[in-house]
Amino acid sequence: MKIQAVAKEDHQELVDLWEASVRATHDFLSEADIQFLKPLILNDYLDAVTLRCIKDGSNTILGFLGVAEGNIEMLFVLPANRGQGVGKTLTRYAIEELAATKVDVNEQNPQALAFYQKLGFKVTGRSPLDGQGKPFPLLHLSL
Repeated sequence: MKIQAVAKEDHQELVDLWEASVRATHDFLSEADIQFLKPLILNDYLDAVTLRCIKDGSNTILGFLGVAEGNIEMLFVLPANRGQGVGKTLTRYAIEELAATKVDVNEQNPQALAFYQKLGFKVTGRSPLDGQGKPFPLLHLSL
């Protein structure tokens, strides 16, 4: 799997991938939450991180990663490609090449928690609210 930088023209594809991934894994989010977050992802959040992705042979993005200041801020994989090493490859890249040592995980997303713990992250704290001040508790993990 080859990791590559993300071009600005790929941002809409990232948002579409984000939405598909969130719908498959974040069952605690309402439709209103998803619609609230989509423009923030596209217009603000993607530009605030170092983005990397993995594409298949037909140039479709299978997964992407965003890192800022040593934090994995986003990691999303197409539902059809989960369990195939895309997320693990991106996370290892984040650690080895982008010096990431921390990640926050929604407490209601036990699959993500298990994924990061399997890669060596440990829970170091908890916040009762997410980054938008909504009642979606975050677990803070560090290597």
